[in-house]
Amino acid sequence: MSEAVEAPAGEAKPWFVYLVRAANGALYCGISDDPQRRFAMHCSGKGARFFHSSPAQALVYVEACPGKGDALRRERAIKRLKKVAKEQLIAMHGADATPSA
Repeated sequence: MSEAVEAPAGEAKPWFVYLVRAANGALYCGISDDPQRRFAMHCSGKGARFFHSSPAQALVYVEACPGKGDALRRERAIKRLKKVAKEQLIAMHGADATPSA
């Protein structure tokens, strides 16, 4: 996975929506300006309480968004999807998703 992307001066830095698979197979959706760092926090037991019952296993989906507001909107949309649809999203794009339009 790549490092955090720096935005040129005057432009908003990109944000990302991501999915993490827990040991029990559940999917966690979140946003971050550095999804790899956030995943490491989830793995270390810091961050979301979601992972207290079943540890984070893999960062399975990352989608770039132009800004934080866009990432929040996309996160809400993904959270509304059924698990089957989330699995299809992962199968189609995995951790290499392109920026949303």
